[in-house]
Amino acid sequence: MSARLVAVAETGDRGAFASLFRHFGPRVRAYLLRAGGDAGKADDVLQETFAAVWNRAALYDASRASAATWIFAIARNRRIDAFRRDRRPEFDPRDPAFHPDPDPGGEEALAVQERAEAVRNALAALSEEQREVLRLSFYEGESYPAIAIRLGIPLGTVKSRARLAFNRLRSELGARREDLR
Repeated sequence: MSARLVAVAETGDRGAFASLFRHFGPRVRAYLLRAGGDAGKADDVLQETFAAVWNRAALYDASRASAATWIFAIARNRRIDAFRRDRRPEFDPRDPAFHPDPDPGGEEALAVQERAEAVRNALAALSEEQREVLRLSFYEGESYPAIAIRLGIPLGTVKSRARLAFNRLRSELGARREDLR
């Protein structure tokens, strides 16, 4: 099976990929069902898993893991991502946090403006790459692995950019930390 995965990686061999899917598809689906969840979710994660296998086949290294180990690791990570997506809290539009006081006092309004300006300035101080990772993660709700695929960069690079961005924001906003509370 490792040879088939190598063929997919090197030549984009659709026949080898179909063979991998026929062999591993039912096994991965059974694993996903045993891990918990309904058949529909298992099928969705199975599809995401094999899309990742196809897209990332060039990253497979037969000296580090067997094809089965590599494919099941992808399936496990996709299952975790799906679980996290499903566990995101639902927002209640009636929540008072979404309806601020319509007439804040002058000092409070000024403080809110100053905090917002400080955050905008701190975000502007980030590199474009760091801002993009934060935007995809926090505003679009993407997981780091999904961001890596979307941007076509390694997962470690996504994590590094996020970490550096948070460190920079902490540094930029650190002097104003008391004001921002």
